[in-house]
Formats: sequence, C-alpha cells, structure tokens
Amino acid sequence: MTSKDNNKINRRGFLRYMGVGAAMTLTGCVSDAVMPIARRNPNAGKGEMEYRNNPTTGDKVSLLGYGAMRWPTKAMRDGSSAIDQKAVNDLVKTAFEHGVNYFDTSPNYCKGESEKSLGIALKQLPRDKVFIATKLSNFASSTMTREGAMAMYRKSFEDLQTDYIDYYLLHAIGGGGMDVVNKRYIDNGMLDFLLEERKAGRIRNLGFSFHGDIAVFDEMLARHDKYKWDFVQIQLNYVDWYHAGEINGDGINAEYLYTELKKRNIPVVIMEPLLGGRLASLNNHSTELLKSHRPDDSIASWAFRFAGGLDGVLTVLSGMTYKEHLDDNLRTYCPLETLTDEEQSILERVAKIVVKLPTVQCTDCNYCMPCPYGVDIPKVFLHYNKCVNEGNVPLSSQDPNYAEARRIFLVGYDRKVPKLRQANHCIGCGVCKSHCPQRIDIPKQMARIDAYVEQLKQESF
Repeated sequence: MTSKDNNKINRRGFLRYMGVGAAMTLTGCVSDAVMPIARRNPNAGKGEMEYRNNPTTGDKVSLLGYGAMRWPTKAMRDGSSAIDQKAVNDLVKTAFEHGVNYFDTSPNYCKGESEKSLGIALKQLPRDKVFIATKLSNFASSTMTREGAMAMYRKSFEDLQTDYIDYYLLHAIGGGGMDVVNKRYIDNGMLDFLLEERKAGRIRNLGFSFHGDIAVFDEMLARHDKYKWDFVQIQLNYVDWYHAGEINGDGINAEYLYTELKKRNIPVVIMEPLLGGRLASLNNHSTELLKSHRPDDSIASWAFRFAGGLDGVLTVLSGMTYKEHLDDNLRTYCPLETLTDEEQSILERVAKIVVKLPTVQCTDCNYCMPCPYGVDIPKVFLHYNKCVNEGNVPLSSQDPNYAEARRIFLVGYDRKVPKLRQANHCIGCGVCKSHCPQRIDIPKQMARIDAYVEQLKQESF
C-alpha cells in the first residue's frame, strides 16, 4: 500500500466509520430521481462570458455574479483589519473586463463596510453597464422600526454612490417564521414603501433571499400575485439539491426551492454554490474521483457547473476574495460547459460522501459574529471542517497515523484560532443561534469540538 492509499488516518477506515462503504463510493447507484441536465455548450472554453436574460427587464446578466461578503483585507497596526480597497478595485475591474456585470452586497457584510467599498470600486466603471444588488438587512431590533429601516435603505444609496438599485432584496427571510417577516417588513410599512420605490424606478427589481422556515418560503410565493417578485435568491449546490434534509434535520432540499420558483417563472439567483467553501476542498477520495474524470479542472468548478447549468438561473454568486478565485470561476463560466449525464451521477456520489462526514454545516457567513465572549465561531468551525476533509480528525489512538493527525489538528487550531477565541470560551449563551441561517446549534457544536480538543490534549502520542 502506498502512502497515497494510506493518506493521514486511512480514509477507507474513516468512511467505514461514517457508514460509507468503499463499494458504494466507487460504484454506488444514483437515486431514481435525476438531476436536471442542460445542453452542453459547444463554445465552452472560447473565453466568452455566459449571460442570462431577465425576462422582466431584459437585463443581460453575467452567469457569474460577484459576491462582496468577503473582500480582501489588510492588517492594521492595532491588530485589526481593514478592507484592502486597492485590491477590491483591481478585482472588480478585472471581473468587469472579463464580462462580470452583477455585483451583490449588503449593509451587513464586512462589518458594515462592504457597500462603501463596492461603491468606490464601481466608480471606475460605467454605471449603466453594471447591475448592483443589495439588501434590507434589518436584523437588529433598532433597524426593524420604520425609521431604522429607512435609514439603512438611504445609506445603501449613499455608500454605493448611486441613485437607483438594480436588484434589491429583503435579506435572509425565513428565520423565526412569518412573525419576524411581519416585524421586519410588513408592520412597519417597509414592503409597501419598497413597492412604491420600484414603481418610481429607484428599485428596478425587488426580491428576497431565503434561509430557514419552509412555511415562510411557501407563504412568500403564495403572495407572488400581490408583490410580483422579480427574482428570489436561494442556497443551491449539488449537496443541498437532494440532501439538505440529511445535513440539517429540518433543512429544505434545494430541488424543492428551485422547482417552486421555476413553476412561477421567477428568476433564480444562487448563493452558496460551494456550501461556504466546503465543496472547493473535498476529502481525498472525492477529490480523486473528480480528478480522474477532469484532471485539469478545479474541484470548485464542478459545483459552479452544476449551479450554472439549471434553466431559470439568472446568476451564481461567488465571494471571490483573491484573484485566483476569480480566474478559476472565469474559466468555468467563459462560457459554461454543462455537466454530462455521467458527471451528474459522479456529483451525486460525491454528495452522498459529503453528507456522511461529521462536518459542521457552517458557510462562514459571519452572521453569528461578534460573539459577546470573543469566540471566533467561524474560524473554529473552518479549522475543524478542514481537518475532517483532510483526514486529520483521528477517532481513536488506534487509528493509523494517529500521532501525526493529532499534531496537525492541535497545532493548526492554535495557529488559526487565537487561544482566547477558541471553543472553550463559549459559555453557551445562545445569542448566536438566532442569527445562523443554517440553523446550527452553535453552543452544542462548540461544546463538542472543545471536548474533542481536550481529549486530544490529554492523550499521549
């Protein structure tokens, strides 16, 4: 057996522990339900951006949309970080020069600085050649009032340096049920105001982004005749397509969300095509499976090809922090080469492996932050998930390469997460839970990871 076959803690043993047999992962059957297949693009690889038409406005929107949740930062002298505006300017300009014309932000991103940074970057481009999307992110009680929500709305125009918004969203509806939707948008009259703003042309398309309660999603679609939603933004990727319910007991499969929108001819904007980055770096077996079919393609490109191949999808958002991310996505969508039947089957096999791994379903959205006790929740989860995918979460001292995996986990944990911000500082207050769009029981997961860390520290090599 080569070192590759016995990578880290022995992936076959790990998969057996998780209930995924080698026979299933190598030759497993796909569900009788078939993922939608789009026609292969004969022009794929010729360097031309793929575009989709908005049936309502006629907008020609790039299939790759730029998400401004994770702008590049630079370290400050006081130990904090600030957005690297020069890097943002360069990224936005490069993206536009290669056909990207949809830019998505929120008053809530990058500690409230994302809109301002995007506004500066877009000033170097012709306003009528780009589509700006932002949101009414009135999560706090102070911004749920009409006065607070109006102030947020007006500040978006100021920070983005524009007199109209192309795509405006009610942000992350679903959590807390219709009672919360009513408080944020209905009772304070904000939705009526936004409908009037659409009539006046200051909003060109009005929609909502969805996370959470399926009853809210169904109710908002039931009101489509009244509100005439121009688009809806949903979380969609090849794992959530059939398996969201397996990841999260009350999760809603993306197939259902997409199908309901398609029935009503409502254009779809896709978020989390990489499931918070987890589909960009898979475990060894899944990586080898994808690379054996397309050795020159990135792992992430498979997820973007899946999301972009669906009819009715207007754009697929990607939070591209670095030029390498942008370059890879441009290769995928300039233009799109849609998945073959065989490739669809391969992705379903990979999805079945992913849902069996004991990762925390964090998408690194940072809505849970800041923690009142200083815990860096996303970084704790990101390190744990990375180690799971790479086979560096030893299950017992009997695992092959236990000592090396233990060292990698503990050393990496201290490097990635400062000691005062690690899971052991979580007191279980639960403030974060209501803010998580993935509905993760964050205190429970923090306690689980902390107990695991303590176990590793106490055991000897």
